[in-house]
Amino acid sequence: MREFFRLLKREFKLFLGNATLRSVFFLAPVLYATLLGFVYKSGKVENTPVIVIDKDNTPLSNQLVEMLGDNRSIKVLKYLQDPAEINDEVIRRNAAAVVKIPSRFEADILQKKYPEVNVYVNTGNMLTANFASKALQLTIGTFSAGVSIKALQKMGMPAPRAVTQYEPFKTNYITLFNTTSNYLIFMWPAMLAVVLQQVILLAMAVSFAAEFQRGSFMSEYQHMRRWAFPIMLIKVIPIWIFSILIVSVYYLMHILFQVPLPEDILNFIWLTAFFVGSASFMGVFVSILIPDALKATQVLMILASPAFIISGFTWPLNAMPVFVQCLANIIPLTPFLQAFKILLIQKGAVTLTYPYIKHLGILLVVYASLGWLALKIKLWLMFRSASTGNTNED
Repeated sequence: MREFFRLLKREFKLFLGNATLRSVFFLAPVLYATLLGFVYKSGKVENTPVIVIDKDNTPLSNQLVEMLGDNRSIKVLKYLQDPAEINDEVIRRNAAAVVKIPSRFEADILQKKYPEVNVYVNTGNMLTANFASKALQLTIGTFSAGVSIKALQKMGMPAPRAVTQYEPFKTNYITLFNTTSNYLIFMWPAMLAVVLQQVILLAMAVSFAAEFQRGSFMSEYQHMRRWAFPIMLIKVIPIWIFSILIVSVYYLMHILFQVPLPEDILNFIWLTAFFVGSASFMGVFVSILIPDALKATQVLMILASPAFIISGFTWPLNAMPVFVQCLANIIPLTPFLQAFKILLIQKGAVTLTYPYIKHLGILLVVYASLGWLALKIKLWLMFRSASTGNTNED
């Protein structure tokens, strides 16, 4: 135990003495959390430019333009004629959509000729396109309903009946989770988890590989060569302790940016502990397997870089090919984000997170076992080679 604590103390000194590790592990999470927090601070995309070409320019078409302008999600850029190059104008004005109101719009409505309003959506950016489409559908739908009801009233139909004639049944859309569609609540906490996994893997990539490269492993761990798992613990315990500090900072930043926290904190702590444990042992395994610190870092970054995209957080896993699903399921971020979404966004029952915690537990045990086995073999080969060399010299 004395040797264990001596080496653990040494590991803390090595970690804190490495300027690169200090900046990556402590500065990067805070910097990214702050930067991303301000990026998504508004929560919603508002004042998205939308080009409205009003070729009719009559009281009725102007009323539609005014209604579009009253929607806070979009900012109306009114034109009376088609621009010379509509596509170029969309790019120049960074517009999310184009609404074309045809000539004789008012006259055709009064004559019941059903004019067509064409809406062209710029899907170059799917996020702004979705926000703009939703706002346009709501406003234009409301205007269309209003015009139809007024026409029925002019024919002598009472207002309550006119409403039922236009809308024979009512459809109520009720949002269940993140009712305000706040992008800060949806995206920011998930990105913090991505950053945390990245810095853990970066730190663990050099844990064993750096020792092997500089040749200090044999001299320092000679007395513990029979104890592979305690050696692994010496490497991961500093990461676990410093991860607690990072998660604590994240907690404070949730309060700063007014992002709700999971209601069941105890379950969230267990979830985070399994996540940190599985990610750190994954890093240990790769670091032992690849004795070059730079190559170990590159391999882990290749695995971790697409982690968020294939995690199923924004794009469903079942829509991905089987081999991508298999890759996603061996990365700790995938089950963590699924459980995190249930706790934070959907406010679901704790029992719904158990399959994902179990998944993380399996990853933790598998990576710890693989790391232990790889280290056992590595220790046997290293000290066997050393003893053979000493025998030959004698």
